[in-house]
Amino acid sequence: MSKEITEQVEIDINLLNRVAKMETEALFLLYERHSTLLYSIILRIVKEKRTAEIVLQNVFLSIWNLSEAFDTRLKNPAAWLARVARNRAIANIRFEKKPRQPSSEKYKETHISNVSDHPDRLTMLSSKQEEILIALSMLSAEQKDLIEHSYFRGRTVAELAETFHLPVETVKIKIKSTMDILRQKLKHLL
Repeated sequence: MSKEITEQVEIDINLLNRVAKMETEALFLLYERHSTLLYSIILRIVKEKRTAEIVLQNVFLSIWNLSEAFDTRLKNPAAWLARVARNRAIANIRFEKKPRQPSSEKYKETHISNVSDHPDRLTMLSSKQEEILIALSMLSAEQKDLIEHSYFRGRTVAELAETFHLPVETVKIKIKSTMDILRQKLKHLL
């Protein structure tokens, strides 16, 4: 892990420890550092700006209440924050029973299949985001679709099996192997 990434992780761990002590300034700083990325994850899942804003508020309320639950041995606060955001967004979809079809207003900056079609978008992203999107763009169409549907649309393995006309075990294996590929390509960020 590079020195810059290590420093960023240490800052985030320190902020989470301060949030656990109910320091509102630390929560504000955490918000300033991560709200844009978390909002983009949430918006990609819920498809509506207003809903994404509400879910983002709920995410930071959860972080306020759950900050003690972060295991510092994981050494990746940003990934933990992203999981909290993703899980809240999916819970929102399931709770409201909204259809998971793409809306007319697509949020394309995080859409896996559009990265290689628009290289100029990469210049707007942080280097970490750029590396993640490049790794995603190297996946096959099937791998991208499975990750897209499972991660951003919150589909279950059974739903994926039905959608892609594959056995459940095959879907599990394909998702696991795709995640292993991404983990290998991005291990320097973990």
